[in-house]
Amino acid sequence: MNGVVIAMAIFGLVGAITPGPVNVLALRYGLHGGFARPLGYVLGASGSYGALVWLTGVGAAPLLAYPALTQLVRWIGAAYLAYLAWRIATAPETASDEALRHHTASTWRAVVDGMLVQSLNPKAWLVALSGVVLFSEHSSLERFCTISVIACIAGVGCWAVAGRLLKAWLAPPHRQRLCNRLLGGVLGLTVLLMLS
Repeated sequence: MNGVVIAMAIFGLVGAITPGPVNVLALRYGLHGGFARPLGYVLGASGSYGALVWLTGVGAAPLLAYPALTQLVRWIGAAYLAYLAWRIATAPETASDEALRHHTASTWRAVVDGMLVQSLNPKAWLVALSGVVLFSEHSSLERFCTISVIACIAGVGCWAVAGRLLKAWLAPPHRQRLCNRLLGGVLGLTVLLMLS
């Protein structure tokens, strides 16, 4: 059974750490979010992914067989990500960490962003479905959900930590503007690729 657990962990980590919209936003939250906001984002995205795995495992997989429903989720996800890409690309330089610490609503917004981006991410649904199909014969759904959430925390968390490590280098306002435009552009490109 240990081999199956290791395989699930590797599968989950690879799915969670590869570039995508969830990780682009994790990097941005790491760059601009103090400590609580990136953590909130990572936990929101990871909890949402655990829910996706659970829903897929208990019967949502047949819903993905309906092309109209799949297309609707894809367009809703693309619209939300395009909105976030615009917000990021046009964001002003950040305030100080002290000002961000006093803005508690932004921490809850980070949790909600993580949940929404992950739940509307077609890659997350496909990885969850693939994992459930791959591991359902060898392990319980609860075990796979737990491992998936831990792997997501680690994978998305790496991107948030990377953002945190780049924060000092991005202190000058002109670098922040450039970074915001690049991250917004990458997220916008993700939307285009998602729709192609």
